[in-house]
Amino acid sequence: MSPNSWICLHPSNATTDAAKLAMSLDNRGLAYGDGFFTTMGVIDGQILWLDYHQQRLNSHAIALQLQLDSDALLIILKMHAKQLQQGMLKLIVTRAAQEVRGYGYITNTAGSACEVWLKSSPMSIATVQSLSLPDGKLIPLQPTAAGICLSSQIACLPPPLAGLKSLNRLDNVLASGELHAIKAKALEDNIKPSIGEGLLRDMSGHWVEGTMSNVFYQLSDSRLLESPSSEINDTVNANKDNVEKNKSDKDKANYLTQGQWYTPSMAQSGVAGVMRQVIINGLSTSKNPIIIRSLQDEDLPHLSQLFFCNALRGIMPMTSLRLFSGEVVSFEAI
Repeated sequence: MSPNSWICLHPSNATTDAAKLAMSLDNRGLAYGDGFFTTMGVIDGQILWLDYHQQRLNSHAIALQLQLDSDALLIILKMHAKQLQQGMLKLIVTRAAQEVRGYGYITNTAGSACEVWLKSSPMSIATVQSLSLPDGKLIPLQPTAAGICLSSQIACLPPPLAGLKSLNRLDNVLASGELHAIKAKALEDNIKPSIGEGLLRDMSGHWVEGTMSNVFYQLSDSRLLESPSSEINDTVNANKDNVEKNKSDKDKANYLTQGQWYTPSMAQSGVAGVMRQVIINGLSTSKNPIIIRSLQDEDLPHLSQLFFCNALRGIMPMTSLRLFSGEVVSFEAI
């Protein structure tokens, strides 16, 4: 397989001409966004977080009513990962061409048939620094950077589409364009620290995720006391005690186990990322399991920590977040 080229993994009888069909206007992924994708990091010939990617393959296939044999697919992916050794595998699954005209698809085997495409890209994945979860998993840690609130918004979606990494990513495209323009201007003006990621709202006004990542945050003690108990449950007071204990024991704890972390719900918008679930599961039996909590405008000035994450880059800690008002909320160095 040539680097950065697409190959068809399914159907298995695809010919060389199938590559031309992939980008035709009849391809349902291109025409309607009828499909999903997942991006996998590869280190030393092994796919990172493989079981979580398989969970995505299965859950997304069920949600979109696609017939996908994930066990057979993983055998092929492992082979390509071994050949790649270091880099990225991007997998795209689309519904096969349909006999009916327009958006619809046949509610039978032909309607749930899919095409599976893979691109293998050699690249360096930073692993110099990492954080350890209580369950022993190691997560890559990127250099610190600054965050910024973006004006772009992402769509609110109905079940079962909310949380999926579908091919409908126009809102993220526009948001990424906004972020790139801001980065270019900051670079031109020699503004430091460098901007690493932008924080996005959905159409209901809740802050949900980054342009290419999920977000986790901590709140100051004063904000915790102001928060309604119905939102954070009865764990707030206990977590407040744990925050103080962890702060005093800072030298013995790592970034992920210091204090109480929150992450927004993906029930209405955003992508339920692989790394997000790794962190949620990894801290589920700790003193401070992750709490699902919406992030609203009034919370932003009270943030005490913030990081973004995805399956390829791991954790991206922020040193600050610039708000719409121009105010900069700074975070304690890790």
